[in-house]
Amino acid sequence: MKSLKFQMSAIAMAVVLTACGSEESSDKTAEVATTTQQVTTEKPAAEQASQQSEAEKAKAIYETYWEENLKMNPLNATFMGDDRYNDRLGDFGSEKGRAEALAFNKRYLDKINQIDESALDGQDLLSYQIFKGERQAAIEGTEYPDYMQPIQQFYNPFNFFAMLGSGKSAQPFNTVKDYENWLSRLTEAYNSGDVLINNMRTGIENGVVQPKALMVKVLPQLKAHMVDDVEQSLFYTPIKNMPDSFSPEEKQRLTKEYVNTIKTMVVPMYTEMHDFLKDEYIPAARDTAGMVALPDGKDWYAYKVKQTTSTNLTPDEIHQIGLDEVARIHGEMKGVMEQVGFEGTLQEFFEFTKNDPQFIFESKDDMLQAYENLRAKLDETAPDLFKVIPKAEFEIRAVEAFREQSSSSASYQRAAPDGSRPGIFYVNTYDLSARPTWTVESLYLHEAVPGHHFQISTQQELKDIPAFRRFGGTTAFIEGWGLYSESLGKEMGVYTDPYQYYGALGAELWRAIRLVVDTGLHAKGWTREEVLEYMEKNSAAAKARRVSEAERFMAIPSQALAYKIGQLKIRELRTLAENELGDDFDIREFHHQVLKDGALPLNILETKIKRWIEAQKS
Repeated sequence: MKSLKFQMSAIAMAVVLTACGSEESSDKTAEVATTTQQVTTEKPAAEQASQQSEAEKAKAIYETYWEENLKMNPLNATFMGDDRYNDRLGDFGSEKGRAEALAFNKRYLDKINQIDESALDGQDLLSYQIFKGERQAAIEGTEYPDYMQPIQQFYNPFNFFAMLGSGKSAQPFNTVKDYENWLSRLTEAYNSGDVLINNMRTGIENGVVQPKALMVKVLPQLKAHMVDDVEQSLFYTPIKNMPDSFSPEEKQRLTKEYVNTIKTMVVPMYTEMHDFLKDEYIPAARDTAGMVALPDGKDWYAYKVKQTTSTNLTPDEIHQIGLDEVARIHGEMKGVMEQVGFEGTLQEFFEFTKNDPQFIFESKDDMLQAYENLRAKLDETAPDLFKVIPKAEFEIRAVEAFREQSSSSASYQRAAPDGSRPGIFYVNTYDLSARPTWTVESLYLHEAVPGHHFQISTQQELKDIPAFRRFGGTTAFIEGWGLYSESLGKEMGVYTDPYQYYGALGAELWRAIRLVVDTGLHAKGWTREEVLEYMEKNSAAAKARRVSEAERFMAIPSQALAYKIGQLKIRELRTLAENELGDDFDIREFHHQVLKDGALPLNILETKIKRWIEAQKS
């Protein structure tokens, strides 16, 4: 179920802009590593006409691609505020749907190959290279059977249905038509169950199954929606909150239809999947943890690493980078120990910061309020580091109870581009002992300002770039920017408390540990227990977080690499700019250059920033 994984990852994290006007198209952007093209400032009129013609042809391709893509993936449209397809769900990995998706990408690769790359420059060249690379990657990805593993505890489409059906996510419930649209989507969701089960049975036959440790966590997620009382269903919530503008007759009709749908479709859908997993799939699931145990698992993982990081780094190289970073950050933490006067080993300091009552929130409300308290301060200091401030707003919410036990510490859901729906910064309030107070500032910087909300909203508000770039992006850039944002705390007026700075180091340490354990799991054959042991020895993370994170790495191989690899590249480019430009270095302009073209592949970002540095020196 490859397409669904893309949709849901884009939603959780999000992929992801204030107008920069003609400045966007005048900048010279990067080529991919194998392309070196010199752009002159003046060209003969005939050549300019040819360039315009090729650029316009390419833009027409992007526009038709985007429209077709939204029809094929209507959930993406909904999360972007496009309501045209709110009554559709899209294909969930059927054989027919997979064949259509492959043909779709091959057709658009053929179309873009008809464009003369040598006639493009600036934004046009950048769009061409990104679009072509994405089509090639999508085609290559079909060699690996992701569709045979459509469900695990981290990305569970049935959790996703519940989020949409609660009325508190992207699915609108403002008009009678909205309510009818959701009923239509629920019918498609019900029908998708057979597709998912058939694909998982195919996976069992081919030895492509999820780890058993993950799948047992899915059962309570499904069980939560197998209710006897319809009014206790999360899917009944929109009925409880029907707008006053609905007539009594409309309210009565919709209530009857929702009750019937929950009884005859929703509860049976969750029950069927629950029983299939319990009785058939989990007994056939594997006891191993990493992709190395799957058929062609090493090659499959190497493909994922390449796509996630947009680099040519191998799993072994990334593993060593992680080990080196863990050692470096441990040294920084020892400096904090000296600052606060702690006497003991680093491991003893980990235990102190994990368990001392001063670091544990008294209530979930206190935890959420701590994040709210950061808004005004960081909104005030953001202009000191950024030329452009996005317009979109965001809310801070607790992760819903039905998914909090298996969710990460936090996540971000993008705002609607038209401003009709704010972004959402989800905070996991499950088990307060695993959510220490010293994580607040770094987590806010990562998920909100100037992290995901800031970067994704900035990208969505950009003008003069194709929609596939406004709403797409490279994971290593997106998550790398989030982690880089954490490093800006002192420059933005926070981390004045040494324990909050320790929290920032802890967050960075955690991302370095991810490089070690993700590659350990999927390339070196580490067990779940070996991962937990490494995390316990090298971090202050509580057991609940260690378990949920280890199982996250098992569920979504390579995604955890994006943070540190992306951050290291952005920091490397900043250091290069500072050294090359000296007193002429402007942090606001550097950040503008990084963000102004959206979430680029790291190789393209590097070439672009180096070209910008050279332009500043001339």
